[in-house]
Amino acid sequence: MEIESAKCECCGLREDCTAEYIAGVKADFGGRWLCGLCSESVRDEVAKKKKKKGGSSSSMDLEEAVRDHMSFCGKFSRRKPAFRVADGMRQMLRRRASDIVSTSSAAS
Repeated sequence: MEIESAKCECCGLREDCTAEYIAGVKADFGGRWLCGLCSESVRDEVAKKKKKKGGSSSSMDLEEAVRDHMSFCGKFSRRKPAFRVADGMRQMLRRRASDIVSTSSAAS
């Protein structure tokens, strides 16, 4: 198994991955390689759009989510990748925490 270094097209973080994994991620995101954090963020955005539309999503939703996330990451391009990852993790955890709170409030 050969390991390659892949650079995230959103945040610039580099990860060492197998060629098969890289190809799979690129297939999921329209030929772009996204790190784990960015891909989760994009998937969360697509899921939100799907929920708003009543259960249907399209490849256009994915492209829009990737574009939006790339734009978001571009705002922080001068900072080191490790700081951007930490910021992204914090943002993702806040979103998930608010989703859990809103879901539990709605169930009550």
